[in-house]
Amino acid sequence: MPLEAGLLEILACPACHAPFKEQDTELVCTGQDCGLAYPVRDDIPVLLVDEARRPE
Repeated sequence: MPLEAGLLEILACPACHAPFKEQDTELVCTGQDCGLAYPVRDDIPVLLVDEARRPE
């Protein structure tokens, strides 16, 4: 599920504004206190806090 080149560089977590890292079918926030994982459906990141998975 590689995102289009450069897209990951401009996206930020809506909750804390930290950058993302790609992990399987999710974008995971790299913020130290956040860590929300946002789903990617049909190659489109769903950046809604209500849709995010909390860190385990």
